[in-house]
Amino acid sequence: MLTRSRLRMALVLLSVAVLAVAGVAVTRTAGLAAAAAVEDDGTDCPVPGSGSTAASSRLPDPFRTVAGTRISSKSDWRCRRAEIKELAERHVYGDKPGKPAGVTGTVSSGNITVSVTHNGRTASFSAGVQLPTSGSGPFPAVIVVGGFGADTATIRAAGAAVISYDPLAVGREGTPRNNKQGAFYSIYGATSTTGLLAAWAWGASRIIDVVEQSGGSVLRADAMGVTGCSRYGKGAFAVGAFDQRIALTMPIESGSAGVPILRGIPGESGAQPLSSAYGEQPWLGDAFSAFTGNPGSLPIDTHEVVAMVAPRGLFIMENPHIDWLAARSGSVAALAGAEVYKALGAGDNITYWSDVSDGTHCAARSEWRAPLQQHIQKFLLRTGNAAGTFRVSSRKAGNLAEWRDWQTPTLTDGPTTPPPSSPPPTSPPPTTPPPAGAGCTASAAVNQWTGGFVATIRVTAGAQPVNGWTVTVSLPAGAAITSVWNANRNGNSFTNVAYNGSLASGQSTEFGFQGTGNGPGAALTCAAR
Repeated sequence: MLTRSRLRMALVLLSVAVLAVAGVAVTRTAGLAAAAAVEDDGTDCPVPGSGSTAASSRLPDPFRTVAGTRISSKSDWRCRRAEIKELAERHVYGDKPGKPAGVTGTVSSGNITVSVTHNGRTASFSAGVQLPTSGSGPFPAVIVVGGFGADTATIRAAGAAVISYDPLAVGREGTPRNNKQGAFYSIYGATSTTGLLAAWAWGASRIIDVVEQSGGSVLRADAMGVTGCSRYGKGAFAVGAFDQRIALTMPIESGSAGVPILRGIPGESGAQPLSSAYGEQPWLGDAFSAFTGNPGSLPIDTHEVVAMVAPRGLFIMENPHIDWLAARSGSVAALAGAEVYKALGAGDNITYWSDVSDGTHCAARSEWRAPLQQHIQKFLLRTGNAAGTFRVSSRKAGNLAEWRDWQTPTLTDGPTTPPPSSPPPTSPPPTTPPPAGAGCTASAAVNQWTGGFVATIRVTAGAQPVNGWTVTVSLPAGAAITSVWNANRNGNSFTNVAYNGSLASGQSTEFGFQGTGNGPGAALTCAAR
């Protein structure tokens, strides 16, 4: 169980209650998911310990709770996200504390000051402000971590202010893990096991606290974005994941310890090794030392940190021309995290873009200028509706099918159905046997691309339980199956494996396969055994 307090103030509860969308406290404008009303809207969720998760080279199922059940409604995501947040803090980043006892400061057209008091300790830092090139406030704003991020000229021209945040004032690089320095560690101790990325995220949250308290005369706290490149891209990713008041998160070329899946980095040629990312600076929490050589034993991976941002705006920019940056693993994280966005009905709120010309690290790339403007318009100004897109470079294209053995559920819009208040009828089910060969049904969902496809097959028991099943698939001419998961294959027939053959009446299970050519388009047949 958790050792940290997860109590919520009554005022926060009231704010969340009146701003709930699909179980997540957010404001909405023109149907777009915007920033949440609070830094973390899942503080009231019961979050158990991580349990004994078996090591796996596959990415953990973001829809499966710590208790082992899969969420079934969009409202379930709020507390599932709280579980992921806890796992990320415990194993990867270290603890990011909530708002301290005292946060004060000032906001002007050129500067933000932050002063923090907690448990008898104090610390302070500041950030610069540049207003947009035109217009009248209050303005939305983008926090630019470390001065490296999305093109600030484009941000300001689009109508958003720039907050220049120096994270090193909050968590200094070049310090040993047992003597960390900066405003965060002045409050929580130099031997804190929290890494710099979580500390930097904490500092950005305190900036937002001060903007909230300022009354909105200069900047709007409900229209905040964040960006950063390289190590500051790692920081921007953490800021957006851990503070739900961020409406738009834009990490750039973040590399190891950023967006790329941790499980993928050891096998990606030229990528910065996890041991190097852990040892170069205390970016990650101290607990991550146990996983630098075996990330498969982690009960979490960065695709779930991507999912923590959902359904808010996320624009991931990567450079496939520098191997060190692990862009292939980054594309897998984005593809897997996008499955959560889709399940929440927010697939248009995530963009991944690595299809860019060669150039230096953290350059202001012309390919990103137009989508940057569109994202600011959509998520900060709330005047646009451009759909998210995936532009994956063929140089570093990851294949999600190689990394998952789970499928994306169809989440209902309403809350999970509560148990009945009275016992169900005791009448036995009909004894009429189902028609021959109709003891189960099968349906296919196909993700087709040029030259290949992934098919997800759902098997559903009929009126009677099923103790084994066989599904026969008709493939178009020229199609060939290259890999299968969660089933045994004999030609175009698939049978259950040991753990998914027994289905109660109406219960479903899924298996899948990848192939070349065109995916199945004809009806499938399912026979119960």
